[in-house]
Amino acid sequence: MNYVDLDPALAPLIESYLDPADRALLAPVLSALGTDAAERLAPLADVADKNPPTLAQFDREGDRVDAIDYHASYQELQKAAYEEYGLSALSHRGLHGWDEAPPHLIKYILSYVFVQAEFGLACPVSMTDAAARTLRKFGEGEQIAEAVERLISTDPEHRFTGAMFMTEIQAGTDIAQTSTVAERDGENWTLSGRKWFASNPDADIILTLARFPGGEDSTRGVGLFMLPKRRPDGTKNSYVIDRLKDKLGTRSMPSGEVTLNGAYAVQVGALERGFRQMAEMVNTSRLSNAMRATALMRRSINEALAHARTRVVFGEPLVKAPLMRMTLLPLQAEAEAALGLVFHSGDMLQRGDAGDADAAAQIRVLTPLAKHYICKRVRFVAGEAMEVRGGRGYIEEWPDARLVRDSHLGSIWEGSSNVIALDVLRCLRKQNTHRLLAQSMTAKLNDSTLAEADSEIRELLSRWEAIVSRGDALLAAQSEAEALIGNYADDLAQLIMATLLLEQAGGEVAREENYRTLLVAKAFIAGAIARDDTAVARLLSHFEDIVDGVAVSREVAASTTLTPVA
Repeated sequence: MNYVDLDPALAPLIESYLDPADRALLAPVLSALGTDAAERLAPLADVADKNPPTLAQFDREGDRVDAIDYHASYQELQKAAYEEYGLSALSHRGLHGWDEAPPHLIKYILSYVFVQAEFGLACPVSMTDAAARTLRKFGEGEQIAEAVERLISTDPEHRFTGAMFMTEIQAGTDIAQTSTVAERDGENWTLSGRKWFASNPDADIILTLARFPGGEDSTRGVGLFMLPKRRPDGTKNSYVIDRLKDKLGTRSMPSGEVTLNGAYAVQVGALERGFRQMAEMVNTSRLSNAMRATALMRRSINEALAHARTRVVFGEPLVKAPLMRMTLLPLQAEAEAALGLVFHSGDMLQRGDAGDADAAAQIRVLTPLAKHYICKRVRFVAGEAMEVRGGRGYIEEWPDARLVRDSHLGSIWEGSSNVIALDVLRCLRKQNTHRLLAQSMTAKLNDSTLAEADSEIRELLSRWEAIVSRGDALLAAQSEAEALIGNYADDLAQLIMATLLLEQAGGEVAREENYRTLLVAKAFIAGAIARDDTAVARLLSHFEDIVDGVAVSREVAASTTLTPVA
């Protein structure tokens, strides 16, 4: 089995977004990972889930050690992620044949396949990547340079992992309530306080927030600091892991509570800009959350399809039942639309990092939009997929239960959905990004030459006009804006995903006269946006072509359209 081969959307998106040289370098490692994830890593993940890490606070001599013991299965997963595939290093250095760091999309593509096997480890992998990015962007000095160099290493004897300690009992969303205190200690600092939810708590390099002397009573009074696991002299730093959390999901990866007792720390960037600088790490992790949720969608659908094809009900495979197809097709369309948004966002991040101001403004709002929508929808997709397997799906011997448990994470970590929606609102208020997105997306629709999608294009153009007006009204309704932004963000995300599906369909038609993705786009637009079940049902006779990635002719695509409005 190869997870890459099971995904009909992945290869066409790669061809659309990457240049030939990058595709040539990606192909062998992607194929190898696709097989490895399905045949070796997924079974390891099942074992790691059943054998969570344990904390030893003291050694047999009575000395405080705070050592976390990992099962061998998790250690092998770590080796694959950090060393064999270099997932945390790919945005920072050349690997797998690249002389320099490849485009961000390479990291997201490989991580997307890896996460279909193991979700929990992807959190520290993402934080390691994000910590290196944040330190490179804002930090200076030899200690930070060494930390970055080791965070992006793939050498098992040299590499570091990263984490961020932000949440406190009274300060999760409201960072201004941070009570951890920083005090000057020569050129550096000591930190004292308690962090309440710290994933990968035994990381080598931690980024954390603390109040500094003389700071404002707001987020501008919170500085960003690098907290190494060990002091420069090699001794254990002055913080302890109080306990590990007993979590619903991501059980293979530890999250804990940490107390800082005058812990040695290094200042990162300007003190009064600490929270803004930490937001760089948070936003990088938020986009990774959306990617990981998309990977869970894909794995869940693969499991549902595998069962439906082999389960015989009333003399026929379950997958042939019309109602089962009506259940699975929207899930397939949702997953492909989500992957398209992840690709587009990764591309915008690359362009923004290269100095494209328009792309930077778009990725600023695309990140919370993707996290808000995809991380909520994965819970539904994983739940529906589990139901396809019936009672077996509810049993822990099958992967569905783990997928459902893990699916609840993305909409909580790095900001719960309401927090993320308010971040979308900030973007709209600051830069009118609903208009910027509408301009970009309607240009794609107006440039389309797909006559077979004429009704869908007209539908989306009309809805783009309406959602811009809704956004203007929302911004004008100061007292109600916060109450309205959640549903607005979801509607905006769906329009973006639908538009990107049509753009991708146009590219595939132009390259190889394959209309398969156009059928996917029609299914998503009809089901998720127009709520036209009749139009979705018309596509069910082409179900196998859609889910198996079989080429579809123009005649087939032209015969399906939205139901005319009376």
